Amino acid sequence: MGLYSCSTLDAQDWPNLAKYQEANSKIDVNSMETRIVFMGNSITEGWGERVFFKNPKYINRGISGQTTPQMLIRFRPDVVDLKPKVVVILAGINDIAGNTGPSTIKMIANNIYSMAEIAIANDIKVILCSTLPAYDFPWSPGKEPAPKVIALNKMVKAYAEQNDIHYLDYFSAMVDDRNGMQKAYSYDEVHCTDAGYEVMEGLFEKAISEVIN
Repeated sequence: MGLYSCSTLDAQDWPNLAKYQEANSKIDVNSMETRIVFMGNSITEGWGERVFFKNPKYINRGISGQTTPQMLIRFRPDVVDLKPKVVVILAGINDIAGNTGPSTIKMIANNIYSMAEIAIANDIKVILCSTLPAYDFPWSPGKEPAPKVIALNKMVKAYAEQNDIHYLDYFSAMVDDRNGMQKAYSYDEVHCTDAGYEVMEGLFEKAISEVIN
């Protein structure tokens, strides 16, 4: 059953530390193989269903619905303790949606910065991804996320440039003239279609070759 029981999960495991506890225990962290951990929300978790993640060095640690404070809490067991060479951080859209309460753009950015700094302190290279474009939220309509996504991405990009961190810009390749997601790339304005993931995979593979080399 592990550290957390089902009866106490919702009450006590707010960041969902239990989700990957067993999977993490099976990883040989002392092996010399290159590991790349993807930290994120449903966009990352859904990506794990594609052939792309059959690559054994790619470790998907996305959890649907999560916000950056939840990711920050689980960053050590789900990233640092796995001793990856690189972590890929894609986060922020659920904070903007208010999934775990209201957040300012600065609060969201600070959580992303903190994850990056924890990684760097543990000799893990970082790829900071832009939040994907979103025109509206099907589960929380009327929040007008588009300008907030743009503001968050501007802050994260500036931070990455100031700290010599690779910034992976999915936004520019996927945005439409409303500052939402191009119709071909999303089935609900937020989550990716196969075509959307194909765009992300191409951009990621270019980015990872630059970061590792």
